[in-house]
Amino acid sequence: MTFATKPNTMEKFNRYKQNLTRVGDEIYSYSTNVATIEYPNLIQHGWWSVTTQKHINYVANELGLTIKKPYLNG
Repeated sequence: MTFATKPNTMEKFNRYKQNLTRVGDEIYSYSTNVATIEYPNLIQHGWWSVTTQKHINYVANELGLTIKKPYLNG
């Protein structure tokens, strides 16, 4: 179940303003959808570069979410 607080709106974060964006419940690093908010979790969509992982960790910390990595279970 996804929890959209601001569907279809784009939001920038205080850090990484150039490359990190939230659109509804989707998190984009550069132009790639790297995670989805499913409160109280942030579902990470794959294995990413160090920079992108920093973006994901930052979002989780800012929004008080727990990172889940379901791709590691398969």
